[in-house]
Amino acid sequence: MHASAGTAGEQPPIKILIYSDDSTTREKVVLALGRRVAADLPPVKTYEFATPPAVVSAVDGGGFDVLILDGEATPAGGMGVCRQLKDEVYQCPPVLVLTGRPQDGWLATWSRAEAWTPHPIDPVALADSVAELVRARLAKRVAA
Repeated sequence: MHASAGTAGEQPPIKILIYSDDSTTREKVVLALGRRVAADLPPVKTYEFATPPAVVSAVDGGGFDVLILDGEATPAGGMGVCRQLKDEVYQCPPVLVLTGRPQDGWLATWSRAEAWTPHPIDPVALADSVAELVRARLAKRVAA
């Protein structure tokens, strides 16, 4: 598990789970997210996972704000893992799926992911999508 965060004394970080069996993909996601996904949001803290059972266990434990799942991961792709989490985890955090191709967006919708972005990872698109998911989640908390 890899963690990165901003400096102490700031707002609590946005906790982002990243799942891919490929360490290079996880590294690209971490680099694309940077320290903050948007100037108006707290810094990010990332947690990397390489296996579906570890992801399910971590999400069951709670505390994540956004999940980023690699749709091209093996042996279980992020779309299948997303659908499982949405079925099994009460108030599952929002999910962004990394798809193999832009045309695979419909599969991400099938998996019940709130957002998707294709490989290769576009840092601006990824950060913007994560920022939108975080803002929507924070708005729900305020409304509750």
